Amino acid sequence: MSPNLHLFSTPSQNNISDIVEASRPYLENKDEPVVAYLPLASLYAERWQGLNEEAFKGLARFQTVNAELMPQKDIEKILRDAALIYIPGGNTFLLNHRLHTSGIKLYLQKRIQAGLPLVGFSAGAILCGPNILTSKDMNTVGTSYFDGLNVTPFNLSPHYPLDGYGQALKDEWLADYHFFHDNPIIMLSDGAYIKVNGKKATFVRGDGWIWRKDQEKEKLEERSLITL
Repeated sequence: MSPNLHLFSTPSQNNISDIVEASRPYLENKDEPVVAYLPLASLYAERWQGLNEEAFKGLARFQTVNAELMPQKDIEKILRDAALIYIPGGNTFLLNHRLHTSGIKLYLQKRIQAGLPLVGFSAGAILCGPNILTSKDMNTVGTSYFDGLNVTPFNLSPHYPLDGYGQALKDEWLADYHFFHDNPIIMLSDGAYIKVNGKKATFVRGDGWIWRKDQEKEKLEERSLITL
């Protein structure tokens, strides 16, 4: 398995420049590269369509996946032709539900495991873990699908508070996850960025922590390898 992941808590402040810059090396100097855009975590994806397309203008062509209206074979063709997958935020449970019910979850997982680059933030980052149970979203869709893409050995918890009181509340909630599950949790505050290349994970920048079961959480240093 050799996933190539760029995962963010947020896309950047007031724009998606961090997403574009992480994507650029996989798109530059290529003949009409395609970005497979999967805004499946949002009920109102059209609000952000123009902003995203404009940000990638001159760099790549967008192919947007609509899990409700597109046949599975058409979605798989987009994923097959893509130079990069981009999964933005929203409701993680809705995102996972749409991937499963459209029939594309396993194909997407295989493409990412084979090394197709993925750039994602918030829900798009949480999806990469073994499961999505560290999402704080409401399961308003009523999904019973909780398994993630399993392309990282750790779960992710974005939007982690920087203040002590907020962290204490979030930690109390996350502790319940470790009651039932053994894998680590990586908590990312807004602005944080983590890269995964095969079995190697690097904390690039921002504020982040790793919490291993039955241990104290550990602050991650910028530009450091994450030991799991």
